[in-house]
Amino acid sequence: MLMKALIVVDVQNDFCPGGALAVSGGNEILPRVNQLISSFDHVILTQDWHPAGHSSFASSHVGKAPFDTIMMPYGEQTLWPDHCLQNSFGSMFYAELNATKAQHIVRKGFRPEVDSYSAFFENDHVTTTGLGDYLTSNKIEAVTLCGLATDYCVAFSAIDAKNLGFKVTVDLSACRGINLGGSLPVMLATMQAIGIDLQKG
Repeated sequence: MLMKALIVVDVQNDFCPGGALAVSGGNEILPRVNQLISSFDHVILTQDWHPAGHSSFASSHVGKAPFDTIMMPYGEQTLWPDHCLQNSFGSMFYAELNATKAQHIVRKGFRPEVDSYSAFFENDHVTTTGLGDYLTSNKIEAVTLCGLATDYCVAFSAIDAKNLGFKVTVDLSACRGINLGGSLPVMLATMQAIGIDLQKG
């Protein structure tokens, strides 16, 4: 039998209604997310964890607005509103999330010079979060992902997990997307093309 883990991506106040970078309907996934948490023996949470003045914030670049793009040493970077500042209310897990069952929390995006969508690698695709090694050391072979947002942190995490050799499922009923410039259908197609199992609940 495959050893499985659930990865719950960025279910934080700033990504839920009223937050600095709210995903439409982000709070609606909580019943399904908590149902998944209760059904897995191994649960990992990820947490966006930015310092003030992070390079991915539009406010850090003169003349730039949220959702503009710039070129960084590691490639194109979307600029975001300031969000998930370390130890702020916005960075905390959403109150309805059953976070107490988690065995491991991955904090990402804490390096000022590079953003981090994936739970496995920063956006330079080189700097690791250590999650891959953590899963391997716990003999995990398959992962299911859910959370926010489908077309960014969930998708990038799923793609990296697949490339690292894990069997990957994304539970779309426990995700919500941003769909910035048509990003949602593009990322869904990208995940499907490499053999990620997209479940619609």
